[in-house]
Amino acid sequence: MKLLNLLLLIVFFAPPVPKEALFYKKLKNKKVQCLLCPRQCIIPEGKRGYCRSRKNENGKLYSLSYGKIAAIHIDPIEKKPFYHFLPGNVALSIATPGCNLRCTFCQNWTISQYAPDEIRTEYMTPERIVDIARINGCAAIAYTYSEPTIFYEYMIDCARLAHKYNIKNLMVTCGYINPEPFKELLKYLDAVVIDLKGFSDEVYRKIGYADFKAIKQNLKIARDSEVWFEITYLVIPGYNDSDEELTNFVRFVSDSLGKDIPVHFLRFFPRFKLTRLPPTPVATLRKAYNIAKKHGLKYVYIGNVPDVRQNNTYCPRCGHLLIERKGFFTIKNMIKNGHCPYCGEKIPGVFE
Repeated sequence: MKLLNLLLLIVFFAPPVPKEALFYKKLKNKKVQCLLCPRQCIIPEGKRGYCRSRKNENGKLYSLSYGKIAAIHIDPIEKKPFYHFLPGNVALSIATPGCNLRCTFCQNWTISQYAPDEIRTEYMTPERIVDIARINGCAAIAYTYSEPTIFYEYMIDCARLAHKYNIKNLMVTCGYINPEPFKELLKYLDAVVIDLKGFSDEVYRKIGYADFKAIKQNLKIARDSEVWFEITYLVIPGYNDSDEELTNFVRFVSDSLGKDIPVHFLRFFPRFKLTRLPPTPVATLRKAYNIAKKHGLKYVYIGNVPDVRQNNTYCPRCGHLLIERKGFFTIKNMIKNGHCPYCGEKIPGVFE
């Protein structure tokens, strides 16, 4: 009995085994090239990529973030935000440190802008994550807070296991990932939010240090997949709130993705290195909302502003209230079998 207890302690406290990364290739002189995101970092032996979370050790690329949880919380699904996916349910939200962007306004910079060994984390196996979700009655696991792309391997392992217990998998992402790994990942997900920081190369160079074309391509890949898909657009005063940029975004959604894609215009709050700006005026968010509705988008929402009517879901045909939201915790869903109970209009989403 004592031997068994000792073995259990050894297993419980054993450090995690390094996880070899997916999507990379070996180069000469023990260099490797990461192929996970558009940066495609060439990493010498002993060094890390731009995300700080992938390291070349003796000519092999390893994920340093695998299982190293920096944040874990049970959230309403609407908080992600998903408004057309299992409304009124909760998700277990998890994140590891690191990101492949350097957004100057990051709301979660105390997680995303550090390497896995620079802040406090707790190692959790995929089995433990799924057990926590099951015990707490979570309908889904949400990979969020930091950028889930950088814990790609861990996300897939958690998602595979979660599906065995009928737990859904949600990803909240900046969308900065290469097409091949993104398409592979989508096989294990049930819903995706792509969080836009603007809709131009200029904005992404200024605040995200990223190539916008790659993100734009992934919007189409998500739309063409079988997963549920919503878009957020963080409206930042003086950066991406011009009529021209908002109109360009709305037209792209309408023409290239479809008028039934839920779009959330989110209020910016000053954080991290962008504290000189004020919060987004609610009037600006209403302007964005009106531009989207003018161009025919059917499901448009205002986020980070509590208890406004633009948080509710209305039937695009008859105008009746279908989902009433008061904050994140009081959700009244009147949709029946995916249709408006008043006129029979089909409402896109996953509601049961």
